[in-house]
Amino acid sequence: MKKKLISIILASALTVGLLSACGSDSSKDNDANSKTDTTETGSNTTKSDTSSAPVSVTLNEVAHSIFYAPMYVAIENGYFEDEGIELTLVTGFGADKTMTAVISGEADIGFMGSEASIYTYNEGANDSVVNFAQLTQRAGNFLVAREERKDFKWTDLKGKDVLGGRKGGMPEMVFEYILKQNGIDPQTDLNINQGIDFGSTAAAFSEGSGDFTVEFEPSATALEMEGKGYVVASLGTDSGYVPYTAYSAKKSYLDKHPEIIQSFTNALQKGMDFVQLHTPEEIASVIAPQFPETDLKTITAIVNRYYTQDTWKADLIFEKESFELLQDILESAGELDSRAPYEKLVTTEFAKKAME
Repeated sequence: MKKKLISIILASALTVGLLSACGSDSSKDNDANSKTDTTETGSNTTKSDTSSAPVSVTLNEVAHSIFYAPMYVAIENGYFEDEGIELTLVTGFGADKTMTAVISGEADIGFMGSEASIYTYNEGANDSVVNFAQLTQRAGNFLVAREERKDFKWTDLKGKDVLGGRKGGMPEMVFEYILKQNGIDPQTDLNINQGIDFGSTAAAFSEGSGDFTVEFEPSATALEMEGKGYVVASLGTDSGYVPYTAYSAKKSYLDKHPEIIQSFTNALQKGMDFVQLHTPEEIASVIAPQFPETDLKTITAIVNRYYTQDTWKADLIFEKESFELLQDILESAGELDSRAPYEKLVTTEFAKKAME
């Protein structure tokens, strides 16, 4: 499944690249060449030439979720503008699509699970996609049951039907990792339905499919508020610290535009700092414009849930220990042919400078 996914990514990237070559202009290169000169002081980077035009950066995010609150804080508080970046945010709706956008050059930076960079590296990608900043340190999904279970145990899933995630994707692999840690065989002890689209599992559960479902927010809280489900476990809490999502770019882009990556990372660090220093209520108020379809009370409840389980790191440094744990999970899921070298796929240079 993983090899098929990578083949689709590479084929899609080639197609997008050809189409882009036919119909694109040189605006990004021009923007990069006219970038603002900066005097770097970590997350307090100041611009030495405020009259220069901002640099255009396209960021493709795997999903648009309150789980990524620090990034939206950085957007809503103008931290990217402060760093001389005009950010275009695009939602890819899946790591495969986000990776395709990065490889093809349709996006400058991708935000997704780091397993995608490992897969493409092991498939022999000529221009490796390198992770330069880690945002979340816990899984962001929750197990939802049809009835309240205050004494829930993972062994309660034996013999049950569960709506899961795509094979080879982080949500599903972390879920299966937790099952194995609790002595449950994902293949024989329960039935995991992996045939429902990522964004449709909550609706399917509401309509009667499955005994349990694994959901991100806001779907988990929405099911509770509708009285159609109850959160009984946090995968983020039970899996431990996992490098769930990170920012990455092609090595060629990092080599050509280190100042853009540094400014981007500085803005993110300011968002991380804000989240560390403010309450869930304050965080929710800032990011509310990013989720106009969700009321402030719900946003606050979701932020509080993520805040309480220590979802966000204080910094953006992607440690080697975390990278190796990620590969342990990939191996456990049978999705890793060979381990990838940390030094090839992770750089901490920009995250460390942002902390200065």
